[in-house]
Parts: sequence; structure tokens; C-alpha cells
Amino acid sequence: MNLPGLLPLLQQSPLAFVMLMIALIEAIALHEFAHALVADLQGDRLPRAMGRLSLNPTRHLDPLGTVFIVLLGFGWGKPVEFRPSALASKRFGAAMVALAGPLTNFVLAVAAAFPLAALLNRGDFSSPIVVFLSYFVPVNALLAVFNLLPLPPLDGSRLLTIFLPPRRQNIIYFLDRWGFLILIGIVFLGGSAFLLPVRDHLVNWMLNLAGSHFRI
Repeated sequence: MNLPGLLPLLQQSPLAFVMLMIALIEAIALHEFAHALVADLQGDRLPRAMGRLSLNPTRHLDPLGTVFIVLLGFGWGKPVEFRPSALASKRFGAAMVALAGPLTNFVLAVAAAFPLAALLNRGDFSSPIVVFLSYFVPVNALLAVFNLLPLPPLDGSRLLTIFLPPRRQNIIYFLDRWGFLILIGIVFLGGSAFLLPVRDHLVNWMLNLAGSHFRI
């Protein structure tokens, strides 16, 4: 995912830095756990054998990807390996595994918006839990949106195989070959900034939805 470099935040507010790092670690770990869980539920035991069916964040973090998040604002988790041929659904199985990650981030963002809205409604704007939730909601929203881009190795590339007709499968072959380089170019040229309005719209919708339950 793409975020501003985090080192300046450490100098400005150590508490905010710690809360943001925890939000990122949890969001990435739960994203990858969801992939492993859905693959396991469909009969593929490879993620379980590799220790990925775990809520322990250390099982899902890529050391280099984590360092990149801190230094450059762009990083990644450890991808979950699975075998499409071992899944119960041969046509939709891989897409279901792929969708599990972004869907989990979306659900986490919505769920976290409710306690955040309740605390803000009480006038709590600076406690550690409010700081944490203020990062956790947009981080998960951004992860959900970002990972749905149809570029390998993002989850959206798996979903693309379902919607493209057979005569358009050459697009898949092209993206498999060049998608990662396209993605890197988008990120480092700042093109991923177009996702921020989408994320902000989602976050505002979530907070408005949650806030409506606490208004008198």
C-alpha cells in the first residue's frame, strides 16, 4: 500500500507513529490471514502447512516490505501461497481467495468506524484508542481499494480472470508479464494518489453510517 513516509511522523508525534504502525501491521496481517483461511476452507492445506493460518502478525509480515513502509511509505505483506488446483471451486476458487483479503479490510474499516464515531461523539479526540482507530479505518479502506487494482500481484488481477471473456484472456497474459512493473511505475510516479479520494469517500461514508447510530 502507498502512504506518506512514516519517519517524519515519528519526529512529530511518537504516539501517532506507534498507533499507525500497529494499524498497518494488523490490517496487513488480517488481510493475509483471510486469504489463508478461505483457501483452507476450500480444501487447500498448503497455507496451513506453511503456518499462515494464524493471527500472529509475524507470520504474515515481510521484513523488507515493512522496512519499505517506514522509509518510503510503500510496502507489502508476505503473499499467501495456495494451489488453485486444490480448491473446491476450480472456476471461482482462486478469485474467492483473492477477494477475501480486500473484503476483510473493508469489513474491518466499517467495524472500527462504529467505536470511532461513538468516541468522537463523546468529545474524545486525542486518546490513544481514538488515534489508533483514526488510522485503522482509513488504512483498511485504502488496502481494500488498492488491492482491487487489476494488476499482478494485487488481488484484483485474480478477479479479472472471472469477468474477462475467453477471447480477452490475452489481457491476462499481458498483465502477468508486465503488471508488476506497471504497478511499481504507478506507485513511484505518484499515480496511486488517485485512490485517495476513493478512500476518503469510503471513510466518510463509514463514519456517517456509524455516526447516525449515535446522534440524538
